Amino acid sequence: MSSWFERLSQLWKAKDLRNSVLFILGMLVIFRFAAHIPIPGVNLENLRAFFSSNQILGLMNVFSGGTMENFSIVALGVGPYITASIIFQLLGMIIPKLEEIMKDEGGRERINQYTRYLAIPLAALQSYSMIQLLRQSSRPIITDMSPMALLTTILTMTAGTMFLMWIGELISEKKMGNGISLMIFAGIIAGLPGVVQRALFSLDAGEIFNLVLFAAIAVVTIIGVVVINEGQRNVPVSYAKRVRGMRMFGGVSTHLPIRVNVAGVIPIIFAISLILIPPMIAQFLVGAQTAFVANAAQFIIDVFRNQAFYGIFYFSLVVIFTYFYTAVIFHPDQVAENLQKHGGFIPGIRPGRPTAEYLQYTINRVIFAGAIFLGLIAILPLLMQAFSGTALVIGGTSLLIVVSVVIETVKQIESQLTMREYDGF
Repeated sequence: MSSWFERLSQLWKAKDLRNSVLFILGMLVIFRFAAHIPIPGVNLENLRAFFSSNQILGLMNVFSGGTMENFSIVALGVGPYITASIIFQLLGMIIPKLEEIMKDEGGRERINQYTRYLAIPLAALQSYSMIQLLRQSSRPIITDMSPMALLTTILTMTAGTMFLMWIGELISEKKMGNGISLMIFAGIIAGLPGVVQRALFSLDAGEIFNLVLFAAIAVVTIIGVVVINEGQRNVPVSYAKRVRGMRMFGGVSTHLPIRVNVAGVIPIIFAISLILIPPMIAQFLVGAQTAFVANAAQFIIDVFRNQAFYGIFYFSLVVIFTYFYTAVIFHPDQVAENLQKHGGFIPGIRPGRPTAEYLQYTINRVIFAGAIFLGLIAILPLLMQAFSGTALVIGGTSLLIVVSVVIETVKQIESQLTMREYDGF
């Protein structure tokens, strides 16, 4: 405990770090303030009832950082930007030239700029789809939607997404956590007291056992998230001795850490972003004049309302995206090449191509546990509802995001403090 106080004291004494923390807190306050500015002409009571009755919309609300439940000016959150990022990362795996651009620092800046441009039409399209979805509710949610009001609402929601993108990038520049993740984290934490309060007030004597059970599951989930995030496989690496002039270098043994959860919370965020697209498009097309299109849209809506299909599909997407994002950020060929250049090798494995194949084989086995764990966390509310008949007060996805963001932010702050200790020497 004393070490934590010492760290906090060091953090507060360092003027630049203190200013960075205060700046990030200020940006998050602005984000939460914007999240409570509703778009005119919306019945918030009917809107919240509509969201509580739909599992997919509940995920969307978590994904947006809790802004969609109020239908605020930043209701879309940073979802369009994340969707645009997914598109470019997929294209990078398909188009070799684009992959080469992403390897260069200047190329990554260009891709980031293209991602921002693509997020604008995606935000406009998603806002229009969301408006059409809410207009089809049995209880009136949007009271005034004339052509001018529709255009104004779309422009406002699109501008809100761009505003959050800007805030997220400003936060990320301080190197104390990812701005997008911190905003989603802030939205979950801000809604936590209200969720717990509603659960406690609606509690009767027969549900006390469920509450205790949910609390126990939450604790186990948090422990599991920490263990999986911190777990790693250490691949032994040895460096051959080299003689340069009159001095000898190398001859040491170390290890290459391969984390169980290399991708963090990104697979769940990607899966949520992708799983929302089919039902949203279907809701938009369900009133089409063509019978085939309307029937196909209604079929998609009915399929996604099936809890079994929804759970299997969601779980599969999380597992697939875990492997996909790991392949994006971890390149065995480059690691093997760098080891060979510096005279390093894995004992019992030949340098070059055999090393790359061994690393690929190892990481595929290691991240299997991480992928299954992330998938189970994602569908935890569905599993609990199936076994106990009662929905979880706080979803596993929310717990995963909160714990993972805290761990990542603490690590970055630790690295900043460590750098200043070395600067002192």
